[in-house]
Amino acid sequence: MDTMIAKQQESLTTRKVRKRNGLYISASVIAVLLWSTSFVGTKIAYTSFPPLTLGAARFVIAAVILGFILLIRKDKIKPSFKDIGLMSISGVLGTTLYFSLENIGVELTTASNAAIIVAAYPAITVLMEFLFFRKKTSWVKAIGIGVAMIGVYQISYSPETQTNDKQLIGNIILIVAGFIFALYNFTTRKVVKKYSMITISFYQTLAGAITFIPLAFIEKSSWQTPDIRSFLTLLYLGVFCSVIAFLLYNFGLRKLSSSSAMTLMNLVPIFGVLFSVLLLNEVVGMNQFIGGVIVLLGVVLSMKETRKKQVSENK
Repeated sequence: MDTMIAKQQESLTTRKVRKRNGLYISASVIAVLLWSTSFVGTKIAYTSFPPLTLGAARFVIAAVILGFILLIRKDKIKPSFKDIGLMSISGVLGTTLYFSLENIGVELTTASNAAIIVAAYPAITVLMEFLFFRKKTSWVKAIGIGVAMIGVYQISYSPETQTNDKQLIGNIILIVAGFIFALYNFTTRKVVKKYSMITISFYQTLAGAITFIPLAFIEKSSWQTPDIRSFLTLLYLGVFCSVIAFLLYNFGLRKLSSSSAMTLMNLVPIFGVLFSVLLLNEVVGMNQFIGGVIVLLGVVLSMKETRKKQVSENK
């Protein structure tokens, strides 16, 4: 009898754990879905907002919301002046410079191309770690980096792109943005273990928003009263893609391993292309499809060794 009760209790505990893990996974998947829609949302918002103005407005909204959350949380650990400086630098890199380039690139190329090229960013980061920090790279990771770069080349220099100079320039700008994103990662790593992600994100977003505003004035001649569709899309980008998606993703990281989180991030280009086709009626050519598959394969290979290490560390 006692054995039966023990088994029932164990079964109940197992179900609870699975249900809880399912909640964390669901939160992370929703975050990925929200991030995947940002390429389409950006395209829609361009009917009223030029690229730099859109970036400034989006991150001003995000900074206000994150500041309010930080005020409610009342974090006990206050960043040092030096660390605020590091977070500000990473904010300028990851918000102002990166999103300036991404927004301009998305304006020139297709949302589906952008989603696929962004998928290669982890491989670009690994490449820069090797070039600038001489971090040892296995042959598997090296092949993965090479494969990802071949996939990006396949997309950027496909016959469809060669007939459209603007699209080619947009693709190149997005590739450059990938290197800026890697620099952002390197800078953020210096403070990421000291403070909560809300604290780091607030200072990064605030610095990015402040430095974004002067850039927006470059486009002053293109400013116009936004239509309701563009305005609502701006709010969506600021609230859902810049804040809620981040909070959901970090909620998922409470229980998910880093390797599982990275696997879920590989869904961004897949969903990004899907939303581009469904909502913007973009046509994905065979070269784009092949290039996307190659990019994803390369990213998986380039991250393979890292995932094995993370799994062993978690054990």
